Amino acid sequence: MDLVGLNMLAGWTVSGDTIMIEQMPIFGGYTGGVEETAISDVATTLASFALFSGNFHLDGPIHIRWGVTTAKETFQIAAHACAAVDHNTDLLLANQYYPMAGPMTEMCLLETAAQAINDTVSGRELLSGSAAAKGVVLDKFTGMEARIMGEAARCAAGQRVSDMNETIQKLLDIYQPHYVDAPAGVTFQECYDVTTVRPKKEYLEIYDKAVQTIRDCGLDIKR
Repeated sequence: MDLVGLNMLAGWTVSGDTIMIEQMPIFGGYTGGVEETAISDVATTLASFALFSGNFHLDGPIHIRWGVTTAKETFQIAAHACAAVDHNTDLLLANQYYPMAGPMTEMCLLETAAQAINDTVSGRELLSGSAAAKGVVLDKFTGMEARIMGEAARCAAGQRVSDMNETIQKLLDIYQPHYVDAPAGVTFQECYDVTTVRPKKEYLEIYDKAVQTIRDCGLDIKR
């Protein structure tokens, strides 16, 4: 971090601001595989508090090939790093969401729910998402993705890790083979009534279908 950044942090600290430090390690990049990236993730998480006076840390391991947080390997990194820090500290931990598919697709909802389950059972306090279509396309994220993220997290809270591992794997088996042909989805304006800011009937039907799929995979998520 350069001098300007450190000056900003000093000013925020003196002002009593809430400081979030975000760091997203790249699986398959300079840090290597799952184990090495998890170690790097833990180290940078601790550094965000010790060096930069963060109040909470926003994580989000990214897959170098797919550019998502919802792959099996990024789940493993996020879960192990969080569990290690959570077991030994009382620090506030968050995670970012970048699914492959776009809004108004079942795949996007399943990706988001799977990560929410993963984050919740491994001990994260805060979830930040969901930025559909990898968070890089204009107007391609909506409240419906955040809704399923919240519902999945709420229902996963208190569940056995071993049971949720099975649910996550079943969801991965459904959507991860489709990274190569993931549905692009539509824009917010196309799947919401922009006057009432409510999702259109078609998206509600897709949401219900995704909820049933998640239930079939082992999580008693509510509609």
